[in-house]
Amino acid sequence: MKYLYIILGFLFLAGCTQNFEEINTNTNTPVSVQPSLLLRQVIYDYGEQMSYEGFTAGNLLGQYTTALDFNLFDRHNLKSPQLGGNPWPIFYQNLRDNEIILALSKENPAYAVYEGPARIMKAYMAASLTDLFGDVPYFEAFKGDNTTVTPKYDSQESIYMDENGILDNLSKGIETIQNYEGTIVLEGDILFNGDLDGWLRFANSLRIKYLMRISARVNISQELQSIVNEGNFIDSNNENAVFDFSDGEPNNFRLARLRIGDFNNFVMSETIHDILSELNDPRIARLYRPFANSITEDEYNGLLNGIDASATTVSLSDYSLTGTIFRENTGLLDANFMTSMETHFLLAEAAHKGYINAQAQTFYETGVLQAFDYWQVELPPNYLTDQGAYDPENSLETIITQKWIANMINGYEGWVEYRRTGFPRLKQVSASLNNNQIPVRMPYPPEEEALNNANYSIAASNTNGNSINVKVWWDKD
Repeated sequence: MKYLYIILGFLFLAGCTQNFEEINTNTNTPVSVQPSLLLRQVIYDYGEQMSYEGFTAGNLLGQYTTALDFNLFDRHNLKSPQLGGNPWPIFYQNLRDNEIILALSKENPAYAVYEGPARIMKAYMAASLTDLFGDVPYFEAFKGDNTTVTPKYDSQESIYMDENGILDNLSKGIETIQNYEGTIVLEGDILFNGDLDGWLRFANSLRIKYLMRISARVNISQELQSIVNEGNFIDSNNENAVFDFSDGEPNNFRLARLRIGDFNNFVMSETIHDILSELNDPRIARLYRPFANSITEDEYNGLLNGIDASATTVSLSDYSLTGTIFRENTGLLDANFMTSMETHFLLAEAAHKGYINAQAQTFYETGVLQAFDYWQVELPPNYLTDQGAYDPENSLETIITQKWIANMINGYEGWVEYRRTGFPRLKQVSASLNNNQIPVRMPYPPEEEALNNANYSIAASNTNGNSINVKVWWDKD
């Protein structure tokens, strides 16, 4: 009998361990994630968060809006973000998740279709990151689970130019998509609904954008002309890399979900008021509202950026709030990654500077037409021959100013292009906390000093103590 119990015991233990891993796996906590779910998350999270960041902080730097209160950032103390102004974690969270997609696409042939879009998204987000901050952790970053959580800072030049950098990833992304022969479709794609041709056009428009961004440092003419000759870039508004917000939660623009006081903190900047008024531009009624104390129904008023709220009394009713498209009617608003209008303004600049053999005026006028269409405003019949006409004597300012107006949903972009071109002519802020200088880079956030101190210290030393007045590599005098 004793031996019988021993045998039964062994059989019981064998039965317990035969499917141990399967039995003890929590089916509600998957050990791996589908790239389709991650792709959807990366596109939406980045687009939603950076649209909000662009409105609350980027629009202050680009002088589309000014803040009535909580406005240290508007006074150019960029180390004191308030309602916005700290995009660093948005970049690194989404670049980390995108890196998982890229790794899965290379490890598993079933996921090969995701490699091209993942490389393009990496290039897009990395460019936005380095354009704001300059030198940043890149080549050792986004892989903290298997390499290091304290990555070194890489130079902006290397991030743009080296293997697996911005331009290389765009080229590899295009090549990967062109060579893809599988039958598995791209899922989770809220930009192009799985259309790989849309990703090719997106990548080529980004190549145009980033080549122009570094054009003061690198001879870009041959590569840029090749892209133009091929013609496979975003060429119409129905090809834009955007996704639509909704009118209701949970996918409406975040300003619609915040308390009214936060929304009312942002009013029209004097800079854009003056420019739109001089152009007699009807987009003013889409982007802003008549101020409450106006005598007529269509009066607008802007406030000079960077007031000292503690020493200045300002009445909200004397200034124009932003338009209903940013709060009540956000179903008309897009999260904007790359558009045809921006592409055409870039090509107009390239033609004006002689980088490509083309007519700058043609690209410019197409950009203006598409910008009005994008914002759902009818183009006045005489706009392109009168107030918005192409001006050969001041063509760069004309092009960049129209590009700046069109890009209001991408507030940081307006500031970045001002740093690169000097246009539009931004105003000195009212009560500057930066010695009356307009900043030319974002500061590294305090958590970098705390969590990655050794590498941060080198980067801070290279920027004169993490100064916001030290130009990035492509911002050549």
